[in-house]
Amino acid sequence: MSKVQIKVNDNGSLRITGDVELLDGQGNVYTTKPSFSLCRCGLSKNKPFCDGSHKGNLESQVRVPKED
Repeated sequence: MSKVQIKVNDNGSLRITGDVELLDGQGNVYTTKPSFSLCRCGLSKNKPFCDGSHKGNLESQVRVPKED
């Protein structure tokens, strides 16, 4: 099985790449592509997927903490 990658995009979505199964709260399966983006701003009209509504409305840059 290939490794799944989840990238936290600056000022945007979570980009998922790889073979994953996305489920809703009741266990129903969403149809996805091999690479897709999940909303993290809460503004998408196509949740849980990103529709670009975050543009100009979200400022978030997440970085891995540097070890001392």
